[in-house]
Amino acid sequence: MQERKAWALNGFVGVLLVLALFVLAIVSGVNGGVPGAIGAVILLLLGIFSMTGLQIVQPNQGYVVMFFGRYLGSLRQEGFWWTMPLTLRKKVSMRVRNFHTSQLKVNDVDGNPIEIAAVIVFNVVDSAKAMFDVDNYERFVEIQSEIALRHIASYYPYDTLDDRGGFTLRANPDEIAEQLQLDLQNRLSIAGVKVLEARLTHLAYSAEIAHAMLQRQQAAAILSARAKIVEGAVGMVQMAIEKLQREGVVELDEERKASMINNLMVAIVSERSAQPVVNAGSLY
Repeated sequence: MQERKAWALNGFVGVLLVLALFVLAIVSGVNGGVPGAIGAVILLLLGIFSMTGLQIVQPNQGYVVMFFGRYLGSLRQEGFWWTMPLTLRKKVSMRVRNFHTSQLKVNDVDGNPIEIAAVIVFNVVDSAKAMFDVDNYERFVEIQSEIALRHIASYYPYDTLDDRGGFTLRANPDEIAEQLQLDLQNRLSIAGVKVLEARLTHLAYSAEIAHAMLQRQQAAAILSARAKIVEGAVGMVQMAIEKLQREGVVELDEERKASMINNLMVAIVSERSAQPVVNAGSLY
């Protein structure tokens, strides 16, 4: 069902009409005898019925107008209005709201159990859909938010420890938030809800594998650091030998060059400070 604008006039026009009916009822009852009394009763009832059409609409608030089960339209513009009398009007908030999901335990695409939560920022843009197409649109938003979050979490890995590439939950928060928002918007369009933002607020490995995954990350970091150190050490050794040979500081044969490379590599790569050894004799 699509939202449409309900018929309404300025509320002060309705107030003047009600006052006019009450005044006519008093005049008719005083000066009209029995027929006038009957007319006064009729005018009084019409005035009372007309009063039921008066409605105040606050900013960012809407009212769904129904007449004996039939949808007549919605009042969305703030102000004082007079609409169809004897109608049922249900309020629908158009304000922006936050919904924070509970921490969900799901498996990522690699099967690792993770804990994840998100905050959803939304508002109602179609009061008719929110009121009639779903049973309770607020509860609908809560359930669909958790379903969308589970779907996104199971579609991507928590982290990538190899070179396969692609988005991950940890390293690509903006891209994941965009995908979550798109997925959730598709689910909530039926309820007349617009998703303004969807972003992860909690992401962690589950307790049973957190320690093991931390060790794995530390091992990967150590290997990466070692590779960087070795790469730099090889460059430093190469530069040192080339400079010694270019400036003629010392003549190095293959055996002395190998020994010097070994000593420099040990001094640079070792985690401990190098301990010098004084050679009192000859290398040979």
